[in-house]
Amino acid sequence: MSAFKVSLYAALVALVTFTAPVHAQAAQQDVSWNELSAAQQKVLKNFSEQWPQLTPQRRVALAKGAERWINMPPENRAQARQRFARWQGLTPHERKELRSRYREFQNLPRAEQRRIRNAFQRFRDLPPERRQEIQRRWQDLPPAERQRIREQLRRERMNR
Repeated sequence: MSAFKVSLYAALVALVTFTAPVHAQAAQQDVSWNELSAAQQKVLKNFSEQWPQLTPQRRVALAKGAERWINMPPENRAQARQRFARWQGLTPHERKELRSRYREFQNLPRAEQRRIRNAFQRFRDLPPERRQEIQRRWQDLPPAERQRIREQLRRERMNR
């Protein structure tokens, strides 16, 4: 398995964790601040002032995200906080690149997505030292070499 695919999937998992609620298709058309539960309002308190200016889709997505957060086990919340902190630490260019890769992943056939997920799970099952070694080797490659590998993988994927 290539280190690129492992890095790509890890980034996609982090991205999905924080953007899936925003992109979810909502059956409900809108939600007012007063329609939120007290728990949802507490989670979304930073949005209270700007709530009326948000689009209906964004309000529904935030409400659903708050509900997911409320029902999330504490250990998953800790992981989500860590992933979000990493996301916030990315440059705008890095975020754009991750969004682009996420869209690419979503456009892959389901079988290919499943194959990548399985490969990522095998990577996660490796001992931490081995995962770090693979990540270090990828990061040590010159950017041009990483780009060459990405392009080669894209070509291979298109030829399948």
